[in-house]
Amino acid sequence: MKLIKVPLFICFLLLVFGFRDCYKPVTKSGLPKHIKTVAVPAFQFEARGARYRVESRFTEAVMREMIKRGRGLKVRGTLDGADAVVEGTIRDFIFSGVLLDREGRARVYEVKITSAVTIRDLKKNKILYDNQNFIFRDSFEFSQDPRSFFNEEEPAVERMARAFAESVVSTITNGIGVRKEKGN
Repeated sequence: MKLIKVPLFICFLLLVFGFRDCYKPVTKSGLPKHIKTVAVPAFQFEARGARYRVESRFTEAVMREMIKRGRGLKVRGTLDGADAVVEGTIRDFIFSGVLLDREGRARVYEVKITSAVTIRDLKKNKILYDNQNFIFRDSFEFSQDPRSFFNEEEPAVERMARAFAESVVSTITNGIGVRKEKGN
């Protein structure tokens, strides 16, 4: 019986100690340690055709997500006292029908927003992240019954702003700093 218990105990120890590094909760920001405050000034809107408050929705979504998941980062709307800045531009906003009903009216619409995001370290004056082609798509459907019509464009933009913000904040908290600079 002792001969069976010893190998089982050794297997147990190998399993326990062999897998101890498999799960490591992410507790640190991917930003350099000296960055404690991040500014998120109002995003710019360069797209053709005005859409009401698209840039402010994206800015607010990034700020909310950064507060929610920023791991202790302070978030401000201005550069005063900030260690880093997230600059964004909505470059294109396309709203088009993609599926027609029997009468030839657009029933399902697609919204595509192309944006640019740059994250700069203000203390060391260097770019930490730059993506000039963030693309987000979403679709929504109009009801066939005119009595129950509800404009889905606004909720679609809100969903896209949240998805955009999640991606940007994930990049900030997890992606930046993964690649170590030479000499560190």
